[in-house]
Amino acid sequence: MLQCPVFWTNVHLMPATPLDRDHPLPLWAQLEADLRRRIDNGEFEDGRFPTDLNLTTDYEVSRHTVREAIRQLNKTGMLKRERGRGTVINRGEFEQPLGALYSLFQSIEATGTEQTSEVLQLDVVTDSIAAAHLELDEDTEFVLLARLRRAGDAPLAVDRAWIPLTYGAPLLDVDWSHTALYAEMRRIGAPTPTAGWERLTPVVPAPADRTLLQLRSGVAAFSLERLGTFDGKPVEWRTTLIRGDRYRFVSEWSADGVAGTLRPQS
Repeated sequence: MLQCPVFWTNVHLMPATPLDRDHPLPLWAQLEADLRRRIDNGEFEDGRFPTDLNLTTDYEVSRHTVREAIRQLNKTGMLKRERGRGTVINRGEFEQPLGALYSLFQSIEATGTEQTSEVLQLDVVTDSIAAAHLELDEDTEFVLLARLRRAGDAPLAVDRAWIPLTYGAPLLDVDWSHTALYAEMRRIGAPTPTAGWERLTPVVPAPADRTLLQLRSGVAAFSLERLGTFDGKPVEWRTTLIRGDRYRFVSEWSADGVAGTLRPQS
């Protein structure tokens, strides 16, 4: 049997998987995947991370390949740059790019942190604000799913979603402890958001929400409103209160232009 060569870093002397130059997957993507594997395996428990030079030597790739892999890991929040320390493992904070439809469940678990939920309310309700955003009659019935979202053992967000009962009724029977709303909507054949808009506002949380999130006095939070659409039709109204000390939203720009953002009418 052929034996794969073993490479070693000078951080904890753990093996790195050699990259396959004949594989259709780009080298930077292979490198990103292997670094994710090593992080998930707890290789860098003290938070230290190899330098770009370490990685170019260990994996025998260019500095450009290393930087692209690191850039992707930075975007997901798995790594972060700190002045005076360089690149470190991000153990306590999560980042999410603006301008992209995303799942809070997936964005947390992409960092190697388990996301779980505690159901605060799962009922059939009427709600005039949700009805107005979804362009429905005021007496329309909705499935209201309210959850305390946890990253690891720590509370991260209070999430409330309103889905019309006409296609959301099966959601009342779901075990929400470890799953994503959009995944469950696709499973039951409900129209699942593929676009929409979000409005992000820094707020001082109400006392009840502050207690749920275990926020210290004086720590702000993000209030996120989302209207999800499918084929141009509103299908979901959601409000999420996210801890400002553990979650960041990131936007990219260039001199060639700025990505457009659909802003709702005030």
